[in-house]
Amino acid sequence: MAFGADELRVLRRALAVALQPAPLPDEDIQDCLRLAESVDEAIEEAGRLRAFLVADLARYRAALPGSLTGYLELLQDALAAGYQPQPDDLAALRALRGNPLAAVLLDRCLCLAEQAVRARLAKRATAVAYADAIAAPGPRTRLHALPGGRVADEPKTPREPREPAAPPRPAPGGPKERPMPKPSEVFPPRRRPAAPPEKLAAG
Repeated sequence: MAFGADELRVLRRALAVALQPAPLPDEDIQDCLRLAESVDEAIEEAGRLRAFLVADLARYRAALPGSLTGYLELLQDALAAGYQPQPDDLAALRALRGNPLAAVLLDRCLCLAEQAVRARLAKRATAVAYADAIAAPGPRTRLHALPGGRVADEPKTPREPREPAAPPRPAPGGPKERPMPKPSEVFPPRRRPAAPPEKLAAG
């Protein structure tokens, strides 16, 4: 994209203002707006020209090998304009590698295609790493007790001795609880049977 002398003066004033902000007169503001419109129009026109160039390149490629000269010239112009060679271009150049210019363009297109593949892989790897970093929880930090705090600020008071627990009170109006019986009372000892009286021998 080429700028005229007047457009360069406007661009220089806009850059100076961007570096050192200062109020602009209305005339300079209008010049900047016109320059922005011209840049937008130039970008749109470049896009249209690139689309026409790519369409012409496809037509010449379809007419190969009869359109060899025109195709190679158009391909050079498209590459200079930022065109990314397609698989059909690589196939056509491989078939035309007997032509010196076609061989040179084939090497150039192969390098561009390899760079594009590497850029896509790097972008994909970056996206995957970013997604993994978001999904994986970070290491949890341990909470350590800090010296002091609210407990340290509070005055220390001696603890009062605890009173012994009172025995349970009997239910009002109810009978007193019976003590636990002793085992000898529940299971009295068995008495041994008395020995039978000895019979007196008849004298």
